[in-house]
Amino acid sequence: MNSRERVLRAFGKIKGMPDRVPLQFDLCKQLSDHFGKAMGIPVHYTENLYEDVTYRISANELRVAMGSDVVITGASVSDQYQIVKNPDGTWLNEYGMLMRQGDIYVEVVDYPLARAETKEDITAYQFPDPDAPGRFRDAEMLVRKYKNDYLIFGDIEVTVFSLAHQLVGMEKLLVDMMMEREYVIPLFEACAEYQTQIGLRLIEKGVDAIWFGDDFGTQMSLLIPPETFRDQLKPHYKRMIDRFREAKPDIIPILHCDGAVAELLDDIREIGFEVFNPVQPGVPGHLPKEMKERFGDQFSFWGAIDQQDLLPKGTDEELERDIIEKISILGKDGGYMIAPAHIIQNDVTPSRIFRFIELCKIHGKYSD
Repeated sequence: MNSRERVLRAFGKIKGMPDRVPLQFDLCKQLSDHFGKAMGIPVHYTENLYEDVTYRISANELRVAMGSDVVITGASVSDQYQIVKNPDGTWLNEYGMLMRQGDIYVEVVDYPLARAETKEDITAYQFPDPDAPGRFRDAEMLVRKYKNDYLIFGDIEVTVFSLAHQLVGMEKLLVDMMMEREYVIPLFEACAEYQTQIGLRLIEKGVDAIWFGDDFGTQMSLLIPPETFRDQLKPHYKRMIDRFREAKPDIIPILHCDGAVAELLDDIREIGFEVFNPVQPGVPGHLPKEMKERFGDQFSFWGAIDQQDLLPKGTDEELERDIIEKISILGKDGGYMIAPAHIIQNDVTPSRIFRFIELCKIHGKYSD
């Protein structure tokens, strides 16, 4: 059974059980560079408009060689875009966000719509050109290379809510959502339309799934009231999935959503998402047993392994117990792809990562 069939069976898209629970993982740049050098595999980076997405859609050749069962691609920055550093080290990205290098990740310093107040302010804003030269060159290459053997995910993370707060600032957006300011719904509509255009082009290139990504929760609770999500955000995601299904009826819509968001999972399924990621460990309402019992007939799950504490700090025995537990609960009767809940950072040793991969394959096998 190849990786493509394994994931399709796990997600219930074709009949029958997979031979084992499929596996996926993302690596930070330092780890990708280390493994690439150690294994003699050139590491190719697809530079995305958002740094986290860059790591998710890069180093596919390396990750499949290490044992990942999926290939992830997305839009890259335009061939026409070049970083021009200001004297203080900041620069503008393609969205017009003023950026600087933080300790680990790139950070937004100033927002292009920080002073937005009206619908006209949103209409006047120019999103990056989805058809700019080079935008989908890497996506075309990856589909051509891996389509027969691997399921291809098209990543449009930072989709609506997250893109909106990257454009105006989180504090301003949350306050203005509560105040129902004039510009808020037009902003969400504009973000949804832009990412719809990116998603449609990825579907045209041949991806099998569209991976949305917006975080609606903190470690303890929702960022916004459920009613606000339903009134101001939910309709946009529904329309996006409807349009993707018009273009490709068997497209697999996936949602990455960090935080304690169990209260929204019924809404998320009503929208049309079929796979939920990352089943974040340690947040209220996300116990694997509760998630599988309540939503196992509605979603496939992807994730659930703690990359913050367990992977870097836990013992091998603790890691093995956790992998066995997650597979036995979330993987019962299929419906699960095991993965760390987020990108593996360089506080996790290379030997530990190989051990994680090995344990997932050992304990993920289904009986004949």
